[in-house]
Amino acid sequence: MLLDELALTADTVASTRSRLAKVDALAELLRRLEPDEIAPAVGILIGKPRQGRIGVGWRGVAAATGEPAAEPSLTVGELDAELDRLAATSGSGSSGERAQRLHELIGRATAREQSFIGRVLLGEVRTGALEGVVTDAVARAAERPVDVVRRAAMLSGDLGETARLALTGSEAELAAVGLVVGRPVLPMLAATASSAAAALETTGEASVEYKLDGARIQVHRAGDDVQVFTRNLADVTRRLPEVVEVVRALPVRDVILDGETLSLDEDGAPRPFQDTMSSFGADAARETVLHPWFFDVLHVDGRDLLDEPLATRLAELERIAPGHRIPGEVTADPEVAEQVSRDALAAGQEGVLVKAIGSPYAAGRRGSSWIKVKPVLTYDLVVLACEWGSGRRTGWLSNLHLGALDSIGEFGEPGGFVMVGKTFKGLTDDLLRWQTERFPQIETRRTEHTVWVEPSIVVEIAIDGVQRSSRYPGGIALRFARVKKYRDDKTAAETDTIQTLRALLRG
Repeated sequence: MLLDELALTADTVASTRSRLAKVDALAELLRRLEPDEIAPAVGILIGKPRQGRIGVGWRGVAAATGEPAAEPSLTVGELDAELDRLAATSGSGSSGERAQRLHELIGRATAREQSFIGRVLLGEVRTGALEGVVTDAVARAAERPVDVVRRAAMLSGDLGETARLALTGSEAELAAVGLVVGRPVLPMLAATASSAAAALETTGEASVEYKLDGARIQVHRAGDDVQVFTRNLADVTRRLPEVVEVVRALPVRDVILDGETLSLDEDGAPRPFQDTMSSFGADAARETVLHPWFFDVLHVDGRDLLDEPLATRLAELERIAPGHRIPGEVTADPEVAEQVSRDALAAGQEGVLVKAIGSPYAAGRRGSSWIKVKPVLTYDLVVLACEWGSGRRTGWLSNLHLGALDSIGEFGEPGGFVMVGKTFKGLTDDLLRWQTERFPQIETRRTEHTVWVEPSIVVEIAIDGVQRSSRYPGGIALRFARVKKYRDDKTAAETDTIQTLRALLRG
């Protein structure tokens, strides 16, 4: 298929707010793709090329963009192959070689294709075709049940390969997609409540567990082979030898574990989150040790546990890893739940997670079965733009524009972001310097005072609440917002929703 057809469909999808129209246009495109084009095309459409980030910024794209071709000739397969080559270019002289390759690629493209390629490289594909919409389109194009397609995508962690299987394989093959030890799955997510007692009202009897201030990990073991993945499914095995050692010593042959890792100080208390993330992201030797703690098990020795109730999974976890369980207690008593919450805070942890004891593991989904409770109102939001500072902050990007996820399309298309406030409070000089360097790399446009960026950077914000406001589209504004930390372990799709924030008005 010509790349121009993909670019045209992306423009068509971006121009309509109708979810049904988006699904129809995408399904028609998917039906016309060759089998080996399906996975690359889906990755491009959802803004996640299978090669990941290529290492090309907006300056590189601008420098490579020249006179466009008169007629389209590039194919989807050729773009995918060229992205492979760009991703593989490294070492001495790689910058010049990458620039030359990019210049040749963009030189073959029409004006529409040049714009589209630039957006793909910069992660700025803005079609409103987030994964839920594309998943529906795959089901429509393949004439498969959407629930089967969705489950296969969640368990494989790869919507592109799921689309290829749905469109080229049988329904039985698609339905057979399950857990595979060594292949990470999308993690289950949690909603938010103001107190452990309030959460318990929703879940009923629950496991009330410490919410650690660490980095989430998913660990797979097959025999002596152990792999560790982040919440974004990146393989970080080589960075966490202590986790590998712990899991390799467990009395199992094969296992998939969900948990957290964090560093502890000399007294056994958790170090600040930034310390854990600094160690977590280090490829070189480090002084601090990252300890693994597990709160769920998805597979043990040939037995999948995803659809088993949490009570069963916790029993298995206690059997195989009793020394590495996250502390907690199963209860239906609000007073007991609140005591666990107080104990967690006294131990230096963030709060608690309240998990319905009969709930299955819903990979990749956020529902009411898991509810997180923190003593301070903190929410994970997305940076939409940043204003240049004044006074002592002149020359630095300072005041953040913050957006919440619109999960149901109440204020636009599902998966978009609604601005809910601004803040420059809590920003250290180090963070100001980092913002000033990082944000222009993901810039989408700018004015004299403001740089707009792709909505991909997640920041944890503490607030005192929300108030009604006509200033922002969602009808609310954050009260006394301040930056807690950046969350490079989370994606924009995992942030808190405008619906969650608006519910605080009723709290």
